Amino acid sequence: MSPRVTHPQASVKLSQGLGIGYRSLLAEVTEDIPLANGTHYLLARNGRGKTTLLKTIAGLIKKVSGSFETEGRCQFIGDELFFDRELKSQSIFKALIPAGRREAAFHLADQLELDVRKEFGKLSFGNRKKVGLVVAEFRLRDQEPNLLFYDEPFTGLDTPAREAIRERWEATTDRALRIISCHPDFDSMSMPSALLISDGKILLGGNGNLTWADFKDRLN
Repeated sequence: MSPRVTHPQASVKLSQGLGIGYRSLLAEVTEDIPLANGTHYLLARNGRGKTTLLKTIAGLIKKVSGSFETEGRCQFIGDELFFDRELKSQSIFKALIPAGRREAAFHLADQLELDVRKEFGKLSFGNRKKVGLVVAEFRLRDQEPNLLFYDEPFTGLDTPAREAIRERWEATTDRALRIISCHPDFDSMSMPSALLISDGKILLGGNGNLTWADFKDRLN
């Protein structure tokens, strides 16, 4: 029997009083929120601060007030991702993904129905998103804690592609801490952990066997 592999633990702690925004306060953490390896969804109505929160804890923009702590190598995968228009996805993968992981990366790309021989500039919006997803997922490091912050990764993806991505996250839940902002499209979508932004407050919505239906009426 093979020994169980233990992966380094990533962490994010949003301290009470952490405020996010640009020129003015957009939302604030109401009590300490500690997060560890696993998948954590970030839910809010449009304009409430999902992208702002992700960019703040990724270190891309300054916080308005308070503090937060992160432990791990961070990748922020935004809503818009660009590579050289002439590059094919297969070339992007070969340049950015370690050799030992490329076969698995190409397998996921095939599951997502991504044409890796097509130039990036000719891909649809959804297929450009797939390139970013594959690159991020297969650049996880085994000997370091990993943080992945995804901003609307499901936009432009059909249901089979979304399911393939969620299966990847479930299979590697112990390898990374993922925070995923999204707009779920069906009530039964499983949400074992969710952060909510509502009424200017950032809070942990719940841990356990919950679904989108448990959260959607709590968002204002």
